[in-house]
Amino acid sequence: MNLKDKTMMFYVSTLVALLLVLTAFSALSFHYFSIYAAEMHARSVAETVKVGLTESMIHGTIDKRQQFLTRLSAVPGVQRVRVIRGPAVVNQFGPGIALDHAGVKNGEETGGIDLAMVTGKASFEKTSTSGELVYRALIPYVANDLGTPNCLQCHVVSVGTVLGVVAIDIPLAEKRRNGLIAVGLISLAVFLVALAGLAILRRMMKPLADTAHAVQEVTAQAVGGDFSGRIRLQGGRAGGRHSADELDDIALNINHLMEFLEREVTTIRTRVGQLMGHHLNDGGNQLALTAEMVESLVAVAQFKQAIEEDQTKLDIYLRLADMLRNKYDFKRFSIYEIAPSKNRMTPILIDDEAGVACRYCDPQVTVDASFCRARRTGREVNAVDFPGLCTMFRPAEAGDSHICLPITQTGSAGCVVQMVIAAEHSPLARLMTPFIAVYLREAGPVLEAKRLMEHLRENSLRDAMTGLYNRRFLEEYISTLVAGSQRRKSAITVLMLDLDFFKQVNDTHGHEAGDKVLKTLADVLLRNVRRSDIAVRYGGEEFLLALMDTGADAAMKVAEKIRGEVEATKVPLPGGMLQKTISIGVAEFPGDSDTFWQVVKFADVALYAAKASGRNRVARFTSDMWDVDAHY
Repeated sequence: MNLKDKTMMFYVSTLVALLLVLTAFSALSFHYFSIYAAEMHARSVAETVKVGLTESMIHGTIDKRQQFLTRLSAVPGVQRVRVIRGPAVVNQFGPGIALDHAGVKNGEETGGIDLAMVTGKASFEKTSTSGELVYRALIPYVANDLGTPNCLQCHVVSVGTVLGVVAIDIPLAEKRRNGLIAVGLISLAVFLVALAGLAILRRMMKPLADTAHAVQEVTAQAVGGDFSGRIRLQGGRAGGRHSADELDDIALNINHLMEFLEREVTTIRTRVGQLMGHHLNDGGNQLALTAEMVESLVAVAQFKQAIEEDQTKLDIYLRLADMLRNKYDFKRFSIYEIAPSKNRMTPILIDDEAGVACRYCDPQVTVDASFCRARRTGREVNAVDFPGLCTMFRPAEAGDSHICLPITQTGSAGCVVQMVIAAEHSPLARLMTPFIAVYLREAGPVLEAKRLMEHLRENSLRDAMTGLYNRRFLEEYISTLVAGSQRRKSAITVLMLDLDFFKQVNDTHGHEAGDKVLKTLADVLLRNVRRSDIAVRYGGEEFLLALMDTGADAAMKVAEKIRGEVEATKVPLPGGMLQKTISIGVAEFPGDSDTFWQVVKFADVALYAAKASGRNRVARFTSDMWDVDAHY
């Protein structure tokens, strides 16, 4: 129900209630007024009867009282007048004429008359006579000695004796009829005035109702993101006149508000779209879309602050995965990292799993990143709108599609984020892609900074000539490695390696030849250990291998293999071929000691034992090799 109908209903209900109350009040007032008037009329008639009877007694015309009462009964507004003598008067003068007791003789109720005779007090009641409603007054006249003449001059009674009762019947039908007519006329007048007021109110309410309806429509459009609605002015301001009232002020203010919102929301939407690198269509709820984009920018700013504080690239990749999974509900996705120097793509996270192989792409991309269209073009690959755009995509289920977004670093794609999309989710994925792209755009520079920092750190932890880790790396990370070994309850075997007579190479063939021999030895070591093992250039021609989850027996076989391969390796030099041998000491953690650095010392002791026994051999540490006095 609209405002106009509500107001009219309220007004009509109020008028009906007022009319009913006024009618009831008028009827009640006329009723009480009629009773009051009848009572006053009866008292006047009774007083007239008293005066008339007294005069008749004084002038000796009491026998004419019948005519007097008959004429009095003919007075308008009086139906019947009777006089009933009291016992004292009956004893003195007799019962009087028959009319005096006509009421009694006709069988009428005498209780009221008898009560008046006894109490000397007037009584009034409504009763029915011959089927007609009358107002009966029973007014006693009491003997007194006041005035001239007084009652005691004629009556042998004492003061206060009830001489008789005057019974007067006042008809009420005419009064009731006149009252109903008056109430009807009043109600009709009020009804006509109410109708006139209703017509005036309806006319006055029309501009208000029209303005309220227009405000409702305009605000409803605004809630839906459409601010083009305007309210028509009800007064004359639109035509250049000055008859406008508060309604036009409201309309003008709302129109100005809509113009302001339309202009500012459009500006905000355009600017936010520029920040996001995405153009918003004019359809849909623009206010909601703009608010959503602003919220996304705030979330992106918080995301950027968080990843800037992360320590490693993997932390950032995990945040990206969390964003894809929890914020945008992508359950299947891949995050690849590209090594520019090798032009290879490495899977970092596949469906939230780290260290797994490609799941939704041809493995060729891990060998040659040029096969990846997003990597090659540096642009979004939208196979939802353009199926088959990328030939490297391998769907896991029928109907699957994908969108790949590159993360730009130093002008080219440094990472690729692939989102795998089921057919029924394609429309939603299109809407979410621009928002995800903003996250990736902000992550790019941070990932590049982390990559450079990791590269610098990696360089500071590696030997520049051989590419092996240096002693600093071992010092920083060995506690982590040991903690993992203890958690797994596995062994770490340490191999200390030293080239035999290496000083002679430098002295005889020069330092360049010595460097070449060291590089060749590093290649041999890397070929004979796993990726999980640690190869360290410990210093000069001395090397250290930490074989993870490997006992001493297995490590002895690895050491012997390395020794044999070094012995068989020929290093080409300008003056010919050079062959060298190596000595190796082996000690096990925690079998030989529960302190890692003590195990390193034991391996070093075993190395010197190997050299002392003739070099080019592998020696396993035994407790008899350790001379406490010699080492402390």
